[in-house]
Amino acid sequence: MSDHPIHFSRIVRTVRGLPTSDGAGVKLRRVIGTEALPDLDPFLMLDEFGTDRAEDYIAGFPDHPHRGFETVTYMLDGRMRHRDNHGNEGLLEPGSVQWMTAGRGLVHSEMPEQQAGRMRGFQLWVNLPSALKMTAPKYQEFAPGRMPVVRPAAGVEVKLIAGEAPDADGRMVRGPIEQPATSPLYFDIALDAGATWDVALPEGHNAFVYAYEGAATVGESDAARLLETQTLAVLGGGECLRLGAGTEGARTILVAGRPLREPVARYGPFVMNTREELMQAVVDYQEGRF
Repeated sequence: MSDHPIHFSRIVRTVRGLPTSDGAGVKLRRVIGTEALPDLDPFLMLDEFGTDRAEDYIAGFPDHPHRGFETVTYMLDGRMRHRDNHGNEGLLEPGSVQWMTAGRGLVHSEMPEQQAGRMRGFQLWVNLPSALKMTAPKYQEFAPGRMPVVRPAAGVEVKLIAGEAPDADGRMVRGPIEQPATSPLYFDIALDAGATWDVALPEGHNAFVYAYEGAATVGESDAARLLETQTLAVLGGGECLRLGAGTEGARTILVAGRPLREPVARYGPFVMNTREELMQAVVDYQEGRF
């Protein structure tokens, strides 16, 4: 056994999401992609959507283009129909994940399949390195049953979307999403009241944890900080995260990715490395080359 001391990650800063709307008026909370946190390399945007009011989501996200990055949609509640101009179509149901690599470009829509009830989930934008920005579009889409669930500690349940974590026996289990460019980790973590879990973070990755139900604690017990509901914590300073829950339990997403450290040129749904590449993306879209 190694006698190397464990360095626990700490909260570098916290950010609360800003209420906004996107698409045809879908109400959501933008957490990454605001003035407070424009990005966290390689992550460009994080939106949380969650409402029981059909009028807040029913107009959906009609046809819109993307180039140069990836979108990750994780549905918690509700049903969303995806279609694109390459003939791809799919239905995102509760618990499903779609990891879409837009690459050189596509035009797609995301429209609610339901007329009433709760619609809840996340959309994350992940940058692509310059060498892959013009790659062919592709999808990694997984139904709820394709995502492994592990219980690595008492009162802790972890859904593995990307990356790996131990089960109760210490055996490492891996989520289905693979992206060598950024080697992402994406966990949905449910903690019972008073539960704690020490999770290893990939070396050199930028990481954040977002509490979406209840309040969590981050850090060693004598220096733990409270992370309130609908608040994101940027992590730093250690290879291990100690995550806990208070008296009411908590649900969080933990996300990490290898930073690209490349220049970022953004214009709406286009993310390239230079202004010239952005201008070309606009021309290509206008001339129907996506």
